[in-house]
Amino acid sequence: MSIWVWIGVAMLSGTAALARFLIVALVSARAAGRFPLGTFVVNIGGALLLGLVTGLAVEGDALVLIGTATLGSYTTFSTWMLETERLTEDGQLTLATVNILLSLLIGVGAIALGRAIGMQL
Repeated sequence: MSIWVWIGVAMLSGTAALARFLIVALVSARAAGRFPLGTFVVNIGGALLLGLVTGLAVEGDALVLIGTATLGSYTTFSTWMLETERLTEDGQLTLATVNILLSLLIGVGAIALGRAIGMQL
């Protein structure tokens, strides 16, 4: 990988993480209830985009920049699990289970949809 790709990774990763932070904050500020909707929205959107990247058969440096740097920094497995753990600790077992199941089911569906769209382009 060239130095330019490394610079791109650094810039895109930072920008994507900041975008994630802002979107989670905006969605969470408007969402009522205890469900971590901001993280859910970000992760489902990221799954859709990653499916699109896969369907478009992006490879090489472009895949590193788009898939790994941008979408890898935009989505967040760790926050999803932390929020689920917090729901569990607060006695919200049903909501924690819904968070896990919805994220997995809708996330896989979003990947499939993105991939299908990408393969048609």
